[in-house]
Amino acid sequence: MARFRAPSVDSEDDDQMSSSEQQQSEGSEYVPSHHEDEEYVSEEYEETSEEDEDTSVTPPPVDEKRVDASVIPWAREIGVEPQRMHVMQSTLFRLPEEAAAFKERFRGRWSSRRVATGRASFAANVEPQPFKPTRKYARVDSSASAVRGNESLLVDAGLAMGRSFRVGWGPGGKIVHVGALCGVSSKSKSSANSSVVHITTVPVFSTSEKEASERASRLLSCNLQHSPIEHDADGVPCANPSKDLSFSSFASLFPSNDRSFEANLFRLGQALFDHLELSVPDALGADIRAKIAIMRRRRAFSDCLQSAVASSVDSDVRGRAAEDWAATVYAFLTGNQLDKACDAAIDAGNVKLATLLSQVPGDQEFREDLRMQLALWQEQRIDAHIDVNVRRIYALLAGVVDILEGSKGTGPERCPDLSLAADLDWKRAFGLHLWFGQRMDTPIADAFTSYCRASEDTSTNTSQPIPWYRESSASDESEFLWKLPQDSHPPDALFSLIRLFSEPSCSLSDILTPLSFSSSPVDYRLPWHLYIVLSRCLRVRDFADRGEPVVDSLPNDETDNEPRVEGHSPSADLLANSYAHQLEKVGLIQEAVFVLLHIEGSAGRRRAIKDLLSRSASRLDDYMTRGLVGSLKIPLTWVNEAKATYALSEGAVYRAYELYLSAEMYNAAHNIAVLELAPDAVIREDLELLTNLFQKFVGQPVDDWNLRGKLFLDYVHAMTRLPKLREHIIQIDAVPDASQATELEELSRSVPKLISLLPDVLPDHNNLRYKAALSEMITGLTLQLDQVRPLAIQSQLRAPLTTEATRLRHIHATAYERFLRTIQVA
Repeated sequence: MARFRAPSVDSEDDDQMSSSEQQQSEGSEYVPSHHEDEEYVSEEYEETSEEDEDTSVTPPPVDEKRVDASVIPWAREIGVEPQRMHVMQSTLFRLPEEAAAFKERFRGRWSSRRVATGRASFAANVEPQPFKPTRKYARVDSSASAVRGNESLLVDAGLAMGRSFRVGWGPGGKIVHVGALCGVSSKSKSSANSSVVHITTVPVFSTSEKEASERASRLLSCNLQHSPIEHDADGVPCANPSKDLSFSSFASLFPSNDRSFEANLFRLGQALFDHLELSVPDALGADIRAKIAIMRRRRAFSDCLQSAVASSVDSDVRGRAAEDWAATVYAFLTGNQLDKACDAAIDAGNVKLATLLSQVPGDQEFREDLRMQLALWQEQRIDAHIDVNVRRIYALLAGVVDILEGSKGTGPERCPDLSLAADLDWKRAFGLHLWFGQRMDTPIADAFTSYCRASEDTSTNTSQPIPWYRESSASDESEFLWKLPQDSHPPDALFSLIRLFSEPSCSLSDILTPLSFSSSPVDYRLPWHLYIVLSRCLRVRDFADRGEPVVDSLPNDETDNEPRVEGHSPSADLLANSYAHQLEKVGLIQEAVFVLLHIEGSAGRRRAIKDLLSRSASRLDDYMTRGLVGSLKIPLTWVNEAKATYALSEGAVYRAYELYLSAEMYNAAHNIAVLELAPDAVIREDLELLTNLFQKFVGQPVDDWNLRGKLFLDYVHAMTRLPKLREHIIQIDAVPDASQATELEELSRSVPKLISLLPDVLPDHNNLRYKAALSEMITGLTLQLDQVRPLAIQSQLRAPLTTEATRLRHIHATAYERFLRTIQVA
């Protein structure tokens, strides 16, 4: 962003401009006030921040007669003529011209702002400028947070205890908070200064966890059988649902007499979206095949809807057992149970009506005859004397499914309009439009449009497609685990499937609402399964945020236009993460990992699975590990990494070290070996353990290996070889060995360097273990080297890491060595 700063402040009005010019003409120095300068810069920054970074403005011509006032004192100070200084400044920097262009560009808006921010009277209250934060905040990991490591900082309590009093989420949907949880509009009865920490488990299922686990396991087992797990181009395992997976695969899991919502959901999906076998000759034309497909699909949908409303029809019939026969016949008609309606009419002695019922839905002539009969009753005003349910029956047979108009008479002949869908749930009201309002060869979308039009008309009393748990059989909201808002009216999931089939422009983002499937707003079990079938398997519809696929045709087959790389959908990944969180809460770790294998991005899939394994490390026993590695093809290194993190948190340091090595996380294992295991081995003088700890890192990619872990191996080598070389030197009859002399010379040069580097390996000298280990290593190396080459240590030993006895012994050894060399020279 280009910022323009003029050396002098332009005046706000003509009077100030004239006074400025007068001062320049008299040779006086004009210096802008401090407040004016700050105001100018502030306004300049504010304006430039609101505009685009376009500085390609042609400056106006410069007035040669006007000399900048700020140039005069500077010119006098350095002994240059003011006019010449102005020419040089204009030629090189062009600051006045740019300032003039900047002011010209923002003249209208800038001048109004400057007037508004001008000095007010002392009697008037000066309102402060609105605060505009310039900082941008971003979420950082806990390892990069400024709070990490400062939990015990008593000087700054806000920094030390800030994370202790905030709301935090834990594994299994647990939330840790101080005080009581409340919404935005609700009021909490507890004090905000409460020191009691509460751990609350947030419910995610609408049923018990045991029942939810059984339902989830049954559906996921079916999904796993049709989803081969492979490795993508990045080597990350992923699940690819097969095209053989369909709604019928899930519908077969439920018994035929199961009338639950979940069973009806998959049966409806099977009727609407699964592949239909027409079993017709190929010689038939495309139009005939299309009509046959419409009729087959409509018949399958009709059977599914009839099965879904059967229980409510039976309940309605039982409730009307004491009423007249017409109410029973009408109840059977609302469930498309024509055979039972005929039997009820015959039992009542209405054989003619039974004959008419046997012809339903009938042709157009049949319906016209019945409409004429209804019109005749209305015209003669005898409909007021006919039973209401009898009128409803004849209206359905005539194809009237919304309002049957009355004769509008007066007195005893007054007959009001009759609503056909009154007191019916939305599925039976929809069935009226499907079974009686449309012909047999009309598409399902026509019945859907007819029902939507009727439901929007309040005069028809047509029920809205409310979810199943809000119907009369389950309307007691006190039993719900969630307190749902009053204005939340999501449509029933069955209606959403019908809408998805009827409206080509409808996407999965419009129908996969958790409250359409259950009373829990965070239950994504059924929405996730529907997404997999509709989007990944049947390829019917997808989320609205799905990116455009990239078509990569094979070079040898130009007709193969199947998309090789599909666009990414954040909604799909969020749905998988949400469902996996539910499964994790009830302890279904393998099932949660399987759901996360459907995340589309490799990096996000790897991160999500690793985080899940890390949170569930305490449950990763041998049986679960075999399932993760064998069935789901999760790398064993990922599982070992999670186990290592858990072992480290439990204090099993050596176990964590071994698991990190198994996970091929050499840096983490190296840190544990250096900071946790090596100090104890040094204090116990266990050189063999030190060798075993660090020998495994030789040849592996380890950060700072030469300055950390390798120093311990060098320490072991020096402590092992120096005594042997000393034994050979003190032997009287020993024959000089050139290789040993060379090795001794190398150790004489390397050990002092090792002693100087060791304090930096364990930098926390306040740690007693580190301090003792460093003292042990430096003391041992000094003692061994003093016995063979005491003068090799030229630098002074660090006082905090060596004892007085070690330093005194080293002084004696070096003095004695110098004395012997003096005698030899003499």
